[in-house]
Amino acid sequence: MIIAVPVANELLCMHFGHCQKFRFFETDADRKIVKVEDKVPPPHEPGVLPRWLGGLNVDLVIAGGMGMRAQQLFVQAGVEVITGAPGADPRKVAEAFLAGTLETGDNVCDH
Repeated sequence: MIIAVPVANELLCMHFGHCQKFRFFETDADRKIVKVEDKVPPPHEPGVLPRWLGGLNVDLVIAGGMGMRAQQLFVQAGVEVITGAPGADPRKVAEAFLAGTLETGDNVCDH
């Protein structure tokens, strides 16, 4: 599984489209992180990030907030989305998801 987390200032960025980079966590069959990699996304334009992340074989995006159109594009690309994640250390967010303990709140995006 590949998990992508939008990052700004080394924390989960509350809006995935405004991040400085994405941190990718690759996991093994035991749901353990085996590889971590940062990638700078292309410039943010409607529809670009879902296509880019889908092309990188991402299985899951964890964000604080994401617009409905982007969520729909991810669904069409077969990428799961979790919104309402806290603005915390990206690795801790990914590990909490993998452990089944990730607590989410409201989607902080209103478009």
